Amino acid sequence: MSDNEMVNLDEMGSLKASMEAFQEELLHGHRIDPNLYIEYDVKRGLRDSAGKGVLTGLTEISDVTAYDLINGRAIPAEGRLYYQGYNIYDLVNGLQGRKFGFEETIYLLLFGRLPSEQDLDMFKDTLAHFETLSGRFVRDVVMKGSNANIMNAMQRCILSLYTYDSKPEDTSAENVLRQSIELIAKLPLIAVYSYHAYRHFRKDETLFIRNPQKGLSLAENILLMLRPDSVYTELEAKVLDIALILHAEHGGGNNSTFTTHVVTSSGTDTYSSVAASIGSLKGPRHGGANLKVQDMFEDIKSHVKNWEDEAEVEAYLRKILNKEAFDHSGLIYGMGHAVYTLSDPREVILKKFARQLAKEKGLMKEFALYELVERLAGRLVMEQRKLFKNVCANVDFYSGFVYTMLGIPKELFTPIFAIARIPGWSAHRLEEILNASKIIRPAYKYVGHHVDFQPLEKRKTAEEITPLLHKIKEEQKGEEQQEEQEQLPPSIEISE
Repeated sequence: MSDNEMVNLDEMGSLKASMEAFQEELLHGHRIDPNLYIEYDVKRGLRDSAGKGVLTGLTEISDVTAYDLINGRAIPAEGRLYYQGYNIYDLVNGLQGRKFGFEETIYLLLFGRLPSEQDLDMFKDTLAHFETLSGRFVRDVVMKGSNANIMNAMQRCILSLYTYDSKPEDTSAENVLRQSIELIAKLPLIAVYSYHAYRHFRKDETLFIRNPQKGLSLAENILLMLRPDSVYTELEAKVLDIALILHAEHGGGNNSTFTTHVVTSSGTDTYSSVAASIGSLKGPRHGGANLKVQDMFEDIKSHVKNWEDEAEVEAYLRKILNKEAFDHSGLIYGMGHAVYTLSDPREVILKKFARQLAKEKGLMKEFALYELVERLAGRLVMEQRKLFKNVCANVDFYSGFVYTMLGIPKELFTPIFAIARIPGWSAHRLEEILNASKIIRPAYKYVGHHVDFQPLEKRKTAEEITPLLHKIKEEQKGEEQQEEQEQLPPSIEISE
């Protein structure tokens, strides 16, 4: 038996055959006829047949629009994103080079208005006060059980903070606000420290833990804590600040934010709610898209000889769409969005800053390749799938490239997303607490069959149901006979 708490299937010995049998039985059933979803008009993924989300709640926190209503008709328009009624373009342009844009955005999302200079100073001081982890917590929690998936480490640390809270189960809006601000301030430390623990204990790299500095923005402190020399440029900090703003919130219908609403409606504590949302964001269908974009571009760069040759790039993109290249999924990652049609405003803004950073880093050749793929991919996807709806690049298209230029390792791509999104989750949790009074409980239609109870001795065996189980049982019988023979004294013969 392995010394590990959770065993590897290949190390299970005789149990491996049993587990394979259980797996076979599982896969033999649990299949629902896809036609039933149409028959009962099930909104799979909580979306209708046109891809529009089912209305499940109301919010004032953010708004995502991609159409203009003209004479009763929805006309595709440039994408617009609003935080508490403010256009994201105005929020970014209104910074005019100032630091602490992310902190200002957090205040806006939590309280519904832009802070005055005095308000912002008080809020920054509060965040700075909470932006710390004790040496005991780092030693006993962060450094233990390190692994390559930092999102799992973040969940574990968040849940452990429950035991350090004097009022963890108090779900009053006042206490949840305090907990939320604390977690917003602590999550960057948890993510970066967890990454350093992984590098040290799993990669045998030098361990260094650096405390954040008061007076620096959350974006600056992330770069300071992450880098061995703590050195970063003004533009690098600015670009990360902008990236955090753009990922801070995106309506109540995205998977992790809806998770926040669902879990909050049950009356659970803040730590469980945040851990659940992190678990949702961890999923590759939600928060891991920029990783796939980066991997795709590494593949493109290794197979396309001339990055400036439009015909060669287009030919390879067609191979990707035809499932002949990259991961054979037929997807060009970073292209398309459930809501946006003509443009994703987050992508438009981040692309501008990606260009500036590429110039500073001497990576304009790579940036030009991204631009070329963006220009070609939308048309190719529409042709391939015979779509009439425009396909635009989404924020994930450039975010991975930006993080790479900032020296942020891939293991932290999705954790950075979580750091940015926890203000949005917190705002929605507070909105749910203040306005809702019912547990979220959707309906599921039963489409199985009612059957008569069978006594134990009359039930069919698994091998009668699944052919593989009979084969496995015969193999196990042979192993048992062999073990019995080995246990008998040498003088005794086994009769065939």
